[in-house]
Amino acid sequence: MSRNSRRRRRKDKSDIGIFEIVNGLLTFLLTGLGIVVSWTMLKYNFLNFKGINYVILVIIILTIVLAGVLLINKKARVFNLVMLILMNIVLVFSYMQFRAAINLFDDINEKAAFSEYTMSVVVLKDDVANTLDDIKDELVAAPTSADSENINKFLKEIREKENKQLELVDSKSYTAAYEQLLNGTSRVMVVSSSFEDLISGQYKDFKDNIKKIYEYKIIKRIGVKANNNIEDTFNVYISGIDTFGEVSSVSRSDVNIIMTVNRKTGKILLTTTPRDSYLRIADGGYNQYDKLTHAGLYGVESSIHTLENLYGIKLDYYARLNFTSFLKLIDVVGGVDVYNDQTFISEYGGYSFEPGTVHLDADKALGFVRERYNLLEGDNDRGKNQEKVVTAIVKKLTSKEVLKNYRSVIKELNESIQTNMPIESAMGVANEQLKSNREYEIVSQALEGEGGLGLPSYAMPGASLYMVQVDKQSLEEVKAKIKEVSEGK
Repeated sequence: MSRNSRRRRRKDKSDIGIFEIVNGLLTFLLTGLGIVVSWTMLKYNFLNFKGINYVILVIIILTIVLAGVLLINKKARVFNLVMLILMNIVLVFSYMQFRAAINLFDDINEKAAFSEYTMSVVVLKDDVANTLDDIKDELVAAPTSADSENINKFLKEIREKENKQLELVDSKSYTAAYEQLLNGTSRVMVVSSSFEDLISGQYKDFKDNIKKIYEYKIIKRIGVKANNNIEDTFNVYISGIDTFGEVSSVSRSDVNIIMTVNRKTGKILLTTTPRDSYLRIADGGYNQYDKLTHAGLYGVESSIHTLENLYGIKLDYYARLNFTSFLKLIDVVGGVDVYNDQTFISEYGGYSFEPGTVHLDADKALGFVRERYNLLEGDNDRGKNQEKVVTAIVKKLTSKEVLKNYRSVIKELNESIQTNMPIESAMGVANEQLKSNREYEIVSQALEGEGGLGLPSYAMPGASLYMVQVDKQSLEEVKAKIKEVSEGK
């Protein structure tokens, strides 16, 4: 045998050895990725429609087996190499998509576990005091009975961290405490950030007229538990706040929608309860009558339990939206179309809306959902408009079209929403739609009542506030409709 022939044989054996090593490594990698992707897909309910998840599982197993057989028999090395490279790329890409969705829900579920309050010690703006040391032995006005839990936590923090003992003068409400500040009865007051907008509702210049000399953030764990079982029918409470700052900040709930989802029938019912509905407020409201929006001042649990008591249902999950940032989703999905039934000009943005179908971008949508003073039925009509926009967004988010910009959608959702709905339940809704190859049918209803002044408010005693007394017949009709959709009738 010539020297060249021997050299070629050694080179061929060397090439074969390299193929076997590379294919062996890629087969090992494929096995690891296959296990991780399969476990993730099954655990989190991804692609669980028409048996597609099991088909993918079988393909992964067969590919690993085929790669192993070809490797052992030392056959079709090039084919095996190409197959292994392509399959590993597909699995890495698939896992990245799964992980993006999981990370989104991890983030917004983590936010849903906590709510935030900021407690402040304030004086009038022209006061010379700038720190706690400057107020010395001044009496401090605070509604110790109305917000006792947060005030007590705040006082404990000041004692332990600042070594200060504040002597409180009880007030009927935060508004009354501010009035004591104005008339000179007290020089100092304590206020919770969640109540600042309430005071501003009575005194427009409140925020411009005070100076905060000490602040402390209270982080409270939310006690509402999610339903971890994947049910065919479930209820989601959608609470909308319209404020700046983190979505976890405690605030009044201006939007109160119950979304009843029936996965089997493909129906979604949106039930709006007007923010001014005069109801018994649970938890921090001590079952006293007040307007529904004030339930949000005591945390999302109070709103949830108030509505559960009103309708006699179980709210399995909640989603809390900061409307200002949530509406940015509209631009991501290419705008939404809603039907407008009256002519009005919005105070925000000065947009003119005529009857008929209107196309909204994010900024126009904000004007559309905020307006109430220029609507025929005021806040009732605002609630209906908010429901229309939420419906339009839900339709876009449950359509295949959203897949084009899913990364941008994930980013905006992460910044504007907190929810305790697990990813498995959300995937169940998506899977049902993909299985039936149809869009969910979304219908809506609203609780009705008679509005007026003169009813007492627990959160703002003595204030003359607009309230809506719930119509009993309307309440029974709303409850019947929720039951009808839940039972698939």
